[in-house]
Amino acid sequence: MSLAFNDKNEQAFQLILAKFPPDRKKAALLPTLHLAQRQFGWLSDEVQMYIAERLELAASEVMNTVTFYTMFNKKPVGKYHVQVCTNLSCYLRGADQLMSLCERELGIKCGETSEDGRFTLSHVECLASCGTAPMMQVNDDYHENLTPVTASALLDGWKGEEA
Repeated sequence: MSLAFNDKNEQAFQLILAKFPPDRKKAALLPTLHLAQRQFGWLSDEVQMYIAERLELAASEVMNTVTFYTMFNKKPVGKYHVQVCTNLSCYLRGADQLMSLCERELGIKCGETSEDGRFTLSHVECLASCGTAPMMQVNDDYHENLTPVTASALLDGWKGEEA
């Protein structure tokens, strides 16, 4: 296989494996998928096969896990992955307006990536921030209690950064 963890991530992978009994490698699947996504940006079929081989799992076990969780990217995403929570609490507090604002300001629709590859906009189900709705997650960071003004300021900040 042509891809592999870099040296730093190979060490991190070995530390993950050391936390579990050798006959329970499947228990290392979630942290290994997170590690792979950080290195490769998304979990392509090739990356999923690599993880399956490394953990001695069936490819279908890895694929089932990747497709179950919204936190795993099944296709390439932009530098900024803007994920708007659209579950009930966020919806009742303005998630649909937040999504519309993001679409307008980023010039893309939900599910799309900007032409320059900087932004991907997605809707996600509950991110467990119901008490601070509406919210969005950008990459690994939560942004809560959003208003049109605060959301617009966040987007403007990322748009203003150099590509």
